[in-house]
Amino acid sequence: MPRIKKGTIAQKRRRNVLKQVKGYRFGRSTKEREAKTAIAHAGAHAFVGRRDKKNDFRRLWNIQINAAVRPFGLSYSQFINLLKKNEITLNRKMLATLANEHPETFARVIEAVK
Repeated sequence: MPRIKKGTIAQKRRRNVLKQVKGYRFGRSTKEREAKTAIAHAGAHAFVGRRDKKNDFRRLWNIQINAAVRPFGLSYSQFINLLKKNEITLNRKMLATLANEHPETFARVIEAVK
């Protein structure tokens, strides 16, 4: 029987798969079957990573706000509680930015809350 080579569409698919795994280690960058599983796992981890990034940044903002309110004799939880009681609706990202880049404005926010 004559040998049948892969068709053009299959070659294109293989090329695209191997292009995605360029730089991967061991057989994952050269073998089509291993490359497909590597892509699937990488996609799953990337999805989880995008969710984790949001949690990581929220934790970072909380730490930055806590560090900024400590010199004023407050803790993070007390400060957030006072913000809610005074109906000041600034999210944690904005508060952390104020604390880092505009400390005098952040100090005014703290004085308004106290």
